[in-house]
Amino acid sequence: MAGSKDGLKPMNLDPARFAAYLAARLCHDIVSPAATMSLSLEMLDSPGSLEEKMHSERTLREGAQGVAATLQFLRYAFGTMGLQPGTADAHQFRKLTEDYVRFQKPSIEWDLATTELGYGHARMIMNLVLVGLTATVRGGVIHIRVREEGGVKNIVVTCKGDRVVLKEDVARALAGDEPENGWRPENIQPLFTKMTCDSLGGTLHAKTTPEGIVFMATGLRQQQA
Repeated sequence: MAGSKDGLKPMNLDPARFAAYLAARLCHDIVSPAATMSLSLEMLDSPGSLEEKMHSERTLREGAQGVAATLQFLRYAFGTMGLQPGTADAHQFRKLTEDYVRFQKPSIEWDLATTELGYGHARMIMNLVLVGLTATVRGGVIHIRVREEGGVKNIVVTCKGDRVVLKEDVARALAGDEPENGWRPENIQPLFTKMTCDSLGGTLHAKTTPEGIVFMATGLRQQQA
């Protein structure tokens, strides 16, 4: 189990290296659909049957949709949009999340029993979904549950499936601890998730339960201006 509410612990990670690792992580998400588009364009420019051309066009379209979905999702999850004060459009951030996850292995379920969500809360949910994807690389279901108690938000993301797994470096990063093999682009996003949780005054936990892998962000306040 991982949990902390006292901010990041001392670690050998300077801001420039953190930014470089995070940028590399974001670029990695775009590489796959972009590579699909590039290959499809090459196929369209090469000799081939009508059936092959039609297949390349479909693949090109899917790649373009994947790039668009990824960029829009990452812009919200990591960009300035998630830093705004005020109430987020729940339909918008749900659609952005669903469009992004559609190109991944797991499916997604929602249980948002709250009257409103701030931009910071939406940003937190999106980053917890990204963390959930590390536990569901072989498929499964990512279930998102949001409740409001005492004026704060509690978010529980449960990853269900026969082959879900809580990776040790992810658990350590969520607690603000440097992974055993050091910080890398592959494990920097969970650290960003903790930073996001800290900025909202929350507490972050990760644990394995009979229901699946559970990631919890509790006691989240509204994003400050």
